[in-house]
Amino acid sequence: MITVCASLWAAHKVTPLNVKTGLWEVTTTNSPNNDVMLPAALLEKLTPEERARVEERIKARKADPQKTTTTRLCLTRKEVERGLPFRPVGKSCTWTALTSTSSEVEMRGECLDQGVKTERTLRIEALGREEATGWVQFSTKGDNATFSFTSTFKAKWMGQLCRSR
Repeated sequence: MITVCASLWAAHKVTPLNVKTGLWEVTTTNSPNNDVMLPAALLEKLTPEERARVEERIKARKADPQKTTTTRLCLTRKEVERGLPFRPVGKSCTWTALTSTSSEVEMRGECLDQGVKTERTLRIEALGREEATGWVQFSTKGDNATFSFTSTFKAKWMGQLCRSR
């Protein structure tokens, strides 16, 4: 039991990136890696209205496959210490550190959402205490369908203070 607990702890232990906490501006670009096809198991769970909205979004992505957004976020010490700053972490995800230093982290994750398993690989590189870059690859497979895309991002520190939400 102790060995199992120790190995689980080691798999998730990461060296925090050497970046500042506070307000960051993150520019993210999402790019599908192939034709978007959702697993039948997921489509079956959608109402006809939800399915129509999803199909509409898929058509829009095919017309404009790369979407870039810029957001601001407040990075806390806790987020830096967990090894996944700048990226949302689903509650249903299990992460394993592949590489972890104060300047880069690479992790592999498995997530389960509404019965659909998604595999993710994440890499973040601190270019300095006030700048970082990275990517995450998502892949979902099942029932004659595959969906994958890559999300790249650049993050820049804007200041120490964050506005309260």
